[in-house]
Amino acid sequence: MTTGTVSDRQQTEKEMVERAQEHPAAFRNIYEAHFKDVFRFVYNRVGEAELAKDITQTVFVKALQALPRYQYRGAPILSWLYRIALNECLDFFRKSKKSREVVLDQEQAEALYEELIGISQREEWLEKLPDILSQLKPDEVTFLELRFFESRSFKEVAAIQGMTETNAKIKTYRILERVRKLFETRS
Repeated sequence: MTTGTVSDRQQTEKEMVERAQEHPAAFRNIYEAHFKDVFRFVYNRVGEAELAKDITQTVFVKALQALPRYQYRGAPILSWLYRIALNECLDFFRKSKKSREVVLDQEQAEALYEELIGISQREEWLEKLPDILSQLKPDEVTFLELRFFESRSFKEVAAIQGMTETNAKIKTYRILERVRKLFETRS
């Protein structure tokens, strides 16, 4: 299988979006191409398969409803779907009054540790990180997840969060500074 260039993939995606805007039945192609990615994104946030399926279905219903207003600007449509998914997850937590528990594996915790180099107490860091993350606002945790746990580029983080790449970088580094301060106050 050969992979096309970025511009070939963008053109193909743009054509897929335009077809779906003209013929809603063609939205099925977008659904089939991106369902697994959106489901995984939602599941990583809610932690329950059935709930993740329900939220993912809602994401695609809302995307289909909003598709006539969607303007393709070169960013993958998946970024737009992720933004809808993120909003749906946040709505779920807000409405259900459930708090979100962030589950980290060792590798994810170490990736964040490496970003905050300057903290020399590695074991203490790994022990306190879950408590520190629980002190952050949901959108702050989302930034860290997207950037460090899911290894997304700032461009992707920006597209998912609906902001410029520069603003995504600034916000991420402000959050990292807050995490560093929270760690220092707990040491």
